[in-house]
Amino acid sequence: MERLLQFLREAKQELKKVVWPSRRHTVASTSVVLAFVFLIALFLGFVDFIVSKIVRAIIS
Repeated sequence: MERLLQFLREAKQELKKVVWPSRRHTVASTSVVLAFVFLIALFLGFVDFIVSKIVRAIIS
């Protein structure tokens, strides 16, 4: 039990050292991630469309 309490105390001390990002920085980072995911989704959708056309042409 003592080891658990010691761990929790140390975890609390470490969390006090954390520098949390500002709201502006968080929103900017989230926007970049969402834009990147959207672009990758478009790219993969395009590749899937092209590959499926090629496969259908080969099969037919």
